[in-house]
Amino acid sequence: MKTIITGDRPTGRLHLGHYFGSLENRVKMQYDYDTYILIADVQALTDNFENPEKVRNNVHELVLDYLAAGIDPKHTHIYIQSYIPEVAELTVYFSNLVTVSRLYRNPTTKHEVGQKTELFGTEGESITYGFLGYPVSQAADITALDGDIVPVGEDQVPHIEQTREIVRKFNAIYGPTFKEPEAVLSSNPRIKGLDGNDKMGKSLGNAIYLADDEEAITKKVMGAITDPNKIKKDDPANPEICMVYYYHKLLKNPNLDTVCKECKAGCRGCVACKRELIQLMLAFLKPIQEKRKYYEDHPEEVKKILEEGTEAARIRAKEVMKRVRKNMKLDYFE
Repeated sequence: MKTIITGDRPTGRLHLGHYFGSLENRVKMQYDYDTYILIADVQALTDNFENPEKVRNNVHELVLDYLAAGIDPKHTHIYIQSYIPEVAELTVYFSNLVTVSRLYRNPTTKHEVGQKTELFGTEGESITYGFLGYPVSQAADITALDGDIVPVGEDQVPHIEQTREIVRKFNAIYGPTFKEPEAVLSSNPRIKGLDGNDKMGKSLGNAIYLADDEEAITKKVMGAITDPNKIKKDDPANPEICMVYYYHKLLKNPNLDTVCKECKAGCRGCVACKRELIQLMLAFLKPIQEKRKYYEDHPEEVKKILEEGTEAARIRAKEVMKRVRKNMKLDYFE
């Protein structure tokens, strides 16, 4: 059975972008693969190092979202990155195989460096060693557990390609040690935000969270971007540039054809369309939120799931590192 390695940084609760971008895929695939999902608390500290409490608090929230969305602890190991010291060791070894210029050429890193430079000024003063080396750490996460498949969003594909480069270079120097992992995209690799932004994001204020209540969902949907040319209720509109229609389509509204036709004909008002979407979202999220409530009420069960998942990941990483040290001639006492 091939192994899936995937995960998220504990910097906030998960939203619909996470669900359709990767979570849905993970839930489907977990029964056919040996699945490990890491809570990347160490990587979260690369740009939250001054706020460790935020990272710590969100570890629990992240586990609740995983379980609520359908991650099954009988088939999936959920583990904490910082409790796998073998990953940190492998990160050090890999850091010798990657140049600084190559890290800067990574498209995702380049974009994030640009954002930080805009916010904090001179590039060299705003970028930490840990932040720039994020893809190296991610490569260690994947290879430390012998990952074959990595379900990711579109923006993470460059990181997986960098992992493959590191694996090839390591194997060329030290002999066959690691497999080259493959990125697997979901059918919806990038989910748009309520504001029309190409990406739904925690920091962008354009997300519907899996744990949002009716009041929060109503407020957010009522503010969603629609066709700016539709001024009056009976004006015809273009549903393809309307975020409300986008979410009707994403959530597979059984009345989607009617929504589209009425919108184009000018016989569907935006307020009514938004209210229908709100009910659709509430119905979609209800089973997820009911499951989340169960685990919120059973914290000891959540703790046990996390402890067992972390132990399973540690056992596997120890075995992989025996092979790594042997091939690197570092097995002095074995």
